[in-house]
Amino acid sequence: MSVTSARDVRLSLDGDVNYFTGRPYSDRFKKILAKRKELAVYDRMAAFYEMFDRNQVCLYVGETGSGKTTQIPQFVCYSDQPHLKGKMIACTQPRRIAATSVAKRVADEMDLPLGKEVGYSIRFEDVTTPDCTFLKYMTDGMLLREAMADPTLSRYSTIILDEVHERTLATDILMALLKQLIKQRADLRLIIMSATLDARKFQTYFSLEEGALVPLLKVPGRTHPVEVFYTEEGQEDYVEAAIRVVLTIHRSERPGDILVFLTGEEEIEDACRKIHQEIEFLFSHKETASSIGPLTCLPLYSSLPPQQQQRIFDAAPEPRTHGGPPGRKVIVATNIAETSLTIDGIVYVVDPGFSKQKVYNPRIRVESLIVTPISQASARQRAGRAGRTRPGKCFRLYPEHVFTRELEVQTPPEILRSNLGNTVLELAKLGVKDLVKFDYVDSPAPETLMRALELLYYLEALDSGFNLTPLGTVMAQFPLDPQFATLLIESPKFGCSNEVLTIVAMLSVPNVWMRPVHRQKEADRAKWLLSLPGGDHLTLLNAYNQYRQNINDNKWAWNNFLSKRNLAKADNVRLQLQRIMERNDIPLLTNFSDPESEVQLHENIRRTLLTGFFTQVAHWDPEKKAYLTVKDMQPVQLHPSCDLEGKPDFVVFNEFVLTTTPYIRTVSAVEPEWLLKEAPKFYDISSWPESPMREVLKRASKRLNRKTKQGAAA
Repeated sequence: MSVTSARDVRLSLDGDVNYFTGRPYSDRFKKILAKRKELAVYDRMAAFYEMFDRNQVCLYVGETGSGKTTQIPQFVCYSDQPHLKGKMIACTQPRRIAATSVAKRVADEMDLPLGKEVGYSIRFEDVTTPDCTFLKYMTDGMLLREAMADPTLSRYSTIILDEVHERTLATDILMALLKQLIKQRADLRLIIMSATLDARKFQTYFSLEEGALVPLLKVPGRTHPVEVFYTEEGQEDYVEAAIRVVLTIHRSERPGDILVFLTGEEEIEDACRKIHQEIEFLFSHKETASSIGPLTCLPLYSSLPPQQQQRIFDAAPEPRTHGGPPGRKVIVATNIAETSLTIDGIVYVVDPGFSKQKVYNPRIRVESLIVTPISQASARQRAGRAGRTRPGKCFRLYPEHVFTRELEVQTPPEILRSNLGNTVLELAKLGVKDLVKFDYVDSPAPETLMRALELLYYLEALDSGFNLTPLGTVMAQFPLDPQFATLLIESPKFGCSNEVLTIVAMLSVPNVWMRPVHRQKEADRAKWLLSLPGGDHLTLLNAYNQYRQNINDNKWAWNNFLSKRNLAKADNVRLQLQRIMERNDIPLLTNFSDPESEVQLHENIRRTLLTGFFTQVAHWDPEKKAYLTVKDMQPVQLHPSCDLEGKPDFVVFNEFVLTTTPYIRTVSAVEPEWLLKEAPKFYDISSWPESPMREVLKRASKRLNRKTKQGAAA
């Protein structure tokens, strides 16, 4: 059957037989199809095909809820272009949750099993079938990694970059690479999709001819008017303010579900718990119990288990009594609910005006997640969530003058606020020589690029001419930051690659430690019982080993306040990283055989950490009663979650957390002599600035020389 037009596509869907399998359509498919036909994008099918057939590059701007993410890739599947034969269609998403949930939805819409013709690929999880999958949803980072192995992306006929307005680091690099690639591959089609977009900027950027513009198709979402309310002044505690607004809406507004935006897992879980408590309190009093309906409060954030994420699509609860007040659903979410997902039934939005953003400070070489004000574009996206089913209301917990005068118009692209170490390594692997003149959509700061080049030079991934070294080629094969890849490559020298592999896997998954608000002391004691002297990295290793020893005990993780799901994920990540190590002949070694060798093993693990994270070291300053980062003298404190005995003179850390106080988290004790031995280029005393740290390094150098001479004499 040849499908070449919108009319033919409609016929193929309205028939009784699946176009791809030849099997009769299920009853569920027919019900879903009725809903699909209500989407705004469905009405523009003919216009899409006209644009797609005639152009190599297309821009598609469709408001969230218009159906672009689910329908446009399917339209491409049904087209009969020669370039589709035997090749795949890739649709990228900036978030894992979107890639997985949308792939499942599209498989259902096409009446196909997930993982066969339709699949997804995210870091450490590939649900596709070779020689069978033709539509693959994937994170933008995964497509970028595929481009490193196959720069022409020869397996793909069409690349669809979705949600490009989020301007993630991987999406920006992909856009630059694909701009070059479409000039080399005339058979490759590129579709750029977004909910909100500076259309003219991208029409010009992707133009293949001077002065020409890439064609643009705009599709409005089916929206209703949204009334926006502001507070008279800013809120000191926006979480408490959001909870108060939710309760007020539930008691006084017409039926309709509520969407609340908060910044992270901790805030969200805390808000859900307090909302539940308040509702239970209202139901316990006769004067309020009969006047309000039941309320279900559901969290939504990226590390939430998939089965719990799916609960947000459940119906609101039924009235408690026949004819009583209707129930309501409250979803408390991070900004993934801005554009990545459409949740039917939302009528009220509560927007405190903040989100967590990754921010890199090249001066102190530290990247951290910081709660920052959102942009005007994000605020409009959030408000738009309230108008999908009927006229809605958006409650902004800040004054109107803050929106008009203080919020940035657009969210700054991630490439302007990120550590570019991994990106520079990827570009080097792709053969990009001149990083300054590379055709970025928005060019990063030269200082940030120089810091990335400096780090990769010290890691010996690049040589003095900034060319990729053999070591850098191996590092680029790991789906990890270069520092973590270095740990795995260097660990056999210390006889602890088996243990370091576990630690890297544990650091590559969401936090495994659970600390429920009402059981914090119990959780802290359980963690203390698993902790080992020397630091958090060894404690993570012990937690994993104990989990493996008790893997048949279903209650072990729960009883020890550990996330079984995240431990299982670490197990899977470890297996995949082990395969990459085996492919590159990196041996799995351990020198642990008795308690005495265990002490040496733990020391070797801590020394290995310095081969990758030598720039992330701090030393204790008794006068300032704080740790100071070694080169930039930034005062920091140990995070309360750290497991260290006393205050070691030197620590290596993985995370920098900036709240009211700068904290370092996931730390281990190290010795100054190790710095000189494991990172001699970085800790070259002759080039070190005059400072107390320089004197410390001089003394350490003398001790190291003494030990070396004694060892040689022995």
